[in-house]
Amino acid sequence: MPGSSFGKIFKITTWGESHGKGLGVVIDGCPPLIPLDEDTVQKMLDRRKPGSSSASTNRKEPDRGIIMSGVFEGMTTGTPIMIMINNKDAKSSAYYTLADIYRPGHGDFSYDKKYGIRDHRGGGRASGRETAARVAAGAVANEILKKAGVSVISYTLELGGIRAEKFDTGSIPETILQNPFLCPDMDAAAQMQARVEEVKKAGDSIGGIVEVKVTGVPAGLGEPVFDKLDADLAKALMGIGAVKGVEVGTGFEAARTTGSQNNDPITPTGFATNNSGGILAGISNGDDIVVRAAVKPIPSISIEQNTIDKSSTPTKLSVQGRHDVAAIPRVNVVCEAMVSLVLADHLLRQKAVQWTK
Repeated sequence: MPGSSFGKIFKITTWGESHGKGLGVVIDGCPPLIPLDEDTVQKMLDRRKPGSSSASTNRKEPDRGIIMSGVFEGMTTGTPIMIMINNKDAKSSAYYTLADIYRPGHGDFSYDKKYGIRDHRGGGRASGRETAARVAAGAVANEILKKAGVSVISYTLELGGIRAEKFDTGSIPETILQNPFLCPDMDAAAQMQARVEEVKKAGDSIGGIVEVKVTGVPAGLGEPVFDKLDADLAKALMGIGAVKGVEVGTGFEAARTTGSQNNDPITPTGFATNNSGGILAGISNGDDIVVRAAVKPIPSISIEQNTIDKSSTPTKLSVQGRHDVAAIPRVNVVCEAMVSLVLADHLLRQKAVQWTK
């Protein structure tokens, strides 16, 4: 399928469907001698797999990432890396009644119009399960970033209309591990729990906002025109099926301020503020990169909805089966992985630029 590859130098191609035999990723352009093993990949995959919170589906997938190539004696060899993940707990029978019905909010209608055929089992290629392959690739990208002193972290800023307001940015890594929603504000996390239970009982779903923060980014990453760093980050995050909006730095809030308020003053020791989110003119300025992704509610809900079938006959639909109440917090690590992929790619591209100087 066209559009399954991402990146220029550090390039990934994902494959597979939600209810097929498995899925995975092929990574090309990874430098040699990067430490890598299956445990490293697994740690990242475990953060995405089902059952991580009360908002998650009860589908039980071990999501074991198997490195098929490109690694020898714990080191990357510079050749293509293939990581495969077998599907174990797919229950396709739950989708048989949906073969000829378009689910609101899903890609059923648009896939049919584009290809004339679609895999109705769990959404096929359009399923959120495809993101497991991206997370596996993100684990590899993270190993490259670590060697450059770059660190990426994601957390829940908002869920179901409840926003994290009171938190110390320095304590984020510790705080998000203390609640199932990966929220840096424990009071907000408690309210999120109540909101999830309320929505689950109603058979509905909710969306939210994921924030990704990157520290240790060197200045100079990104290209000045079409391959701007912020443009590539936006494309990467918007490429996640559940994401409907992206902000960098102050984002949309910048439209409500003046230039004197939004500009980041420059001092001999660095930038006094970071409204730009660490990126100026599409190129990193050495400050922390801050991006946010707006995640829509899960479209599979048991509340009855109006739709049509393949013959355009109006009908009613109540989606049964095992579905998340919210993509958050499982989508957090997917956002983190996509940001890591962009940064690893631009880091390698920058090394090529410096080599030619």
